[in-house]
Amino acid sequence: MDESSREAVVWRNRALTLFDRVSVPVAVCDVHGAVLLANPAMAAECGTTPGRLRGRDVLELFRPQETTQVKRIAQALRLRHRSRYQVSVRWEAPGGSERFGELTADPVSDTVEATPALLVMLRVLGEREQLAEEPVRVAPVEARILALLAGGATTARAAKETGLSTDGVTYHLRRLSTRWGASNRTELVARAYALGVLTPGVWPPGT
Repeated sequence: MDESSREAVVWRNRALTLFDRVSVPVAVCDVHGAVLLANPAMAAECGTTPGRLRGRDVLELFRPQETTQVKRIAQALRLRHRSRYQVSVRWEAPGGSERFGELTADPVSDTVEATPALLVMLRVLGEREQLAEEPVRVAPVEARILALLAGGATTARAAKETGLSTDGVTYHLRRLSTRWGASNRTELVARAYALGVLTPGVWPPGT
């Protein structure tokens, strides 16, 4: 190996060391957007390791908010334009929340004629708050039946308290059991508490 080749290897190794240590999420992609190399910061945004990102489509990992941006960039790359391109994106963070930010792609290559790779950097702009889950809703009569069962009422007493027939109470219980996958009444009441239909720590049971 001649002196110039050895020097090139040294500088390449230094660049890779810097690439791995930089805190900014960075990846190198081919012209089609497939990840060739990713640093740990980029992999952390996807909840994985750099090696597992190799071959993944960067625009599947980070979803563009405007598809027209991507089409314009693809056209520019086909024409071998070498501008800096920016795409507004969103993605799911490892904790399950949705983040949004901006991908910046710079075409890079050894020569002007060569097909460029893309040096992609991610700028995290923020995180959308997760919406609180909608409480499970049941009909008022169903909630009343569940509260009576939780208090130890029989089907006959639940029927008397709600003004239904025993068959009517059984019908509502069967519907709830099917909806929640409960195999018996004890499990049905437990599900009602777990889903917030019945209020824990309250006696007599109520919604």
